[in-house]
Amino acid sequence: MNLAKAALRAQSLLAETALRQADRPAALSPDPFNAAPAMTSVAASLVSRPDKLFAAQADLFQSYMNLWAGAARRAAGEEVQPVAQPPKGDKRFNDPEWSQNPMFDVMKQSYLLTSDWLNRLIASAEDVDPLVKRRAEFFTKMMTDAFSPTNFLASNPAALRELMATNGESLVKGMENFAADIERGGGRLKVSQADYGKFEVGRNVATAPGQVVWRGDLFELIQYTPTTVQQREIPLLIFPPWINKFYILDLRPENSMIRWLTGQGFTVFVCAWVNPDRDKAGYGFDEYLKGGIYEAVEKTLEQAGTDQVNTVGYCIGGTLLGSALAHMAARGDRRIASATFFAAQHDFAEAGDLLLFTDEHWLGEIERQMDEAGGVLPGAAMADTFNALRANDLVWSFFVSNYLMGKDPPSFDLLFWNADQTRMPKRLHLDYLRQMYGRNALARGEMVMGGERLDLSKVTIPLYFQASKEDHIAPMNSVYRSARLFGGDVTYTLAGSGHIAGVVNAPAARKYQHWLNDQLPPTLDEWRAGATEHPGSWWEHWAGWLHAKSGGWVPARNPDKGPLKPIEPAPGAYVKVKS
Repeated sequence: MNLAKAALRAQSLLAETALRQADRPAALSPDPFNAAPAMTSVAASLVSRPDKLFAAQADLFQSYMNLWAGAARRAAGEEVQPVAQPPKGDKRFNDPEWSQNPMFDVMKQSYLLTSDWLNRLIASAEDVDPLVKRRAEFFTKMMTDAFSPTNFLASNPAALRELMATNGESLVKGMENFAADIERGGGRLKVSQADYGKFEVGRNVATAPGQVVWRGDLFELIQYTPTTVQQREIPLLIFPPWINKFYILDLRPENSMIRWLTGQGFTVFVCAWVNPDRDKAGYGFDEYLKGGIYEAVEKTLEQAGTDQVNTVGYCIGGTLLGSALAHMAARGDRRIASATFFAAQHDFAEAGDLLLFTDEHWLGEIERQMDEAGGVLPGAAMADTFNALRANDLVWSFFVSNYLMGKDPPSFDLLFWNADQTRMPKRLHLDYLRQMYGRNALARGEMVMGGERLDLSKVTIPLYFQASKEDHIAPMNSVYRSARLFGGDVTYTLAGSGHIAGVVNAPAARKYQHWLNDQLPPTLDEWRAGATEHPGSWWEHWAGWLHAKSGGWVPARNPDKGPLKPIEPAPGAYVKVKS
């Protein structure tokens, strides 16, 4: 009865979804990722070298022969070494049944052999444009990940075990989860990654005490309450990315960078970007430069009563901050004393996999979505893109847990934040993709912003660049290339982990590691060869660098008593606006 109930529920959901999508022909495209041109180019390269293709097929055949021979020996009671093993960090086959049960073991190894063979074959193509080849590799990986046996009920031992243990109730619950996610996505599947009801911004995330001391068209300026008797004279102003919300830097008290910085004696300000709506459709880099960076610097200096401010730019916030520094250099503006960049790119020649989503096909699709939404990119569109970059972790693991096993999504603040996406103005987003990713105009000195041609080499203030070893959005080499574009004293630090965990890694957690090297040689390989590894977080090294550039000690600044009068307590109103 439970199996029948789940099957009927699934059929009705699929029928309902198809009807709701009937007026969206693009959603029913046989090639929604426009992978065919890239795959055609790679296939032509492979076919033109039949000897190479034949050798690859022979290699696959031999691997299968070894697999079946090993399976036969194991059935006879012998100890057999597996022919194929999941790569380190692949959690899909963690269930013991994948190794202990001979049938599932063969299924796992067969999949791994085939998917690895196909991905290596695509990667071996010659005389293909590097970006075209990279696109083919990306979509081949996406396809092979989708066909993993872990993603199907009949071939997932953990899901089958749960099905039997609950008399089919797990599948019924899974279909209910599926229905709820279809409804949440307005007719499109929007996979839940966390129990969103367990978190509330300002109640159990984004709880560092402070005040909104200024509110403008593009941002709220938050000043955080001091926790020390004295603070450094020069304040610290943080520009987070507007693609996400700033409270990634203030999730829980124990991993809040904002709380940690106030505890180190810094006066911390944060530019909390507005979640833009249709009225901001025509806003571009000029508006975000003048009404964002310049306005925030001016108000911070007014509130702190100083002539200079230190700054931080995270991800795209760092791209804008670097551009602003070049603009200031062109006009002789010295109000920013130093800048730190978290996972920020200014040279996009070797940017991450987001490069694959910046060809004209994708730009046309993105523009269509923004026009349909009234001139802004819906938050869900960017979330889908980021999830696709790490599909096994951010899509398929939840597909299996939520739908095949009927489990509730976890109570995880990071994933709650990850799903709390923001919109983006059409003009700003298209300019960013075309100018930065497409033309690499900033690195080439061709970018014009606020009436000035931007030359990063003219920026001579002290800079601190942080990159993460496993960052797939701002790869470490891309950040290194960016660091070498500037003309002053530049410190580069490499952290363990990725785009988020590599940045948000409180020292008390004692996690990961970081590498330091005082030099900045021509290549990252040379830098790494001369770098020394240190356990744990890089925050303390950065704080030492920042203290040296923050002046003397002054009485702690109370946000309630500055020239700018408090408007409302942190985290403010803008961050609570949902997309």
